[in-house]
Amino acid sequence: MQTSKPVFLKARWENLIMVNYEVDPTILLPHLPAYTELDTFDNKSLVSIVGFMFNDTRVFRLRWPYHTNFEEVNLRFYVKHFNGKTWKRGVVFVSEIVPSPIISLIANKLYHEHYSVCRMKHLTEVNKDEITVSYNWKHQNKWNTIAVKAETSLSDIKPESEEEFIFEHYWGYNKYDERTTIEYGVEHNMWQVQKVKEWKLKCDVASLYGKKFEPYLLAKPTSVFFAKGSEVVIRKPVFIKKGSTDFF
Repeated sequence: MQTSKPVFLKARWENLIMVNYEVDPTILLPHLPAYTELDTFDNKSLVSIVGFMFNDTRVFRLRWPYHTNFEEVNLRFYVKHFNGKTWKRGVVFVSEIVPSPIISLIANKLYHEHYSVCRMKHLTEVNKDEITVSYNWKHQNKWNTIAVKAETSLSDIKPESEEEFIFEHYWGYNKYDERTTIEYGVEHNMWQVQKVKEWKLKCDVASLYGKKFEPYLLAKPTSVFFAKGSEVVIRKPVFIKKGSTDFF
C-alpha cells in the first residue's frame, strides 16, 4: 500500500453485508476504467451488492455535523491494475447510494464516483448468539432492502477463499475519461466474518442498475457474506494516464 499518499477520509465501516453474483463479463466492460482489467475468482466475474454503515467519519480529520454516521448501499465489481511492477487488486463501483447530498457531491466531484441520494434507514438487533442487520433505501417511492441474520461469533477469512477475494481488494478505480483513470488506496485490517444463517435482498434491479444486470441479480447469488468491519483509511486520488501517474 502506498501510504505516502495523503489521507482524505477515515471512518469505521461496520456490519458489511455482501451479496455476490456471477455475471457475464461483457456487461461490465462499459464500466471498466482504462489500464484495468477484470479480476476473476475461479474464472468467474463477480459483482457484489453491499450494504454497510459509515461510522465516525472524518474528512481531512474533521467530523462534519450530521454527516459522521450514515448508511451506504453499493454495487461493485472487481478489477486489477498493473503499474509496471506489481498487480494491484481493486474495485469499481457501478452505483453508490447514501442519504446525504453533500457526501454524494464531494465523492462525485473528487473521485468521479457514481453516488446518488436516497432516503435510508437501518436496523441492528442482537439476540443471544444472533445478529440481524438490515439496510433500507427508498427509490422511486419504493423501499428496497438488503438484510442478513448471522451468528455473532467471529471467524478469520480463509486464504484463497471466495471470502478473501471479495473482501481483500485495497484499491478503488474510477473512469475519468477513456484515457484517464482515477486510483485511490483503501486501507483496513483483514476483516473477520460471521456465518450467515438467513439473507434477504429486495430491490428494483432494472431502475437501480440497468436492465443488463437484471437476469443476474435476480438469480441465486453465489454467496452471501457478513463482516464486522474496522476502521478504514481512504487516500487522496491520483490520475493514471499513459506513461505517467499524477496527483490531483
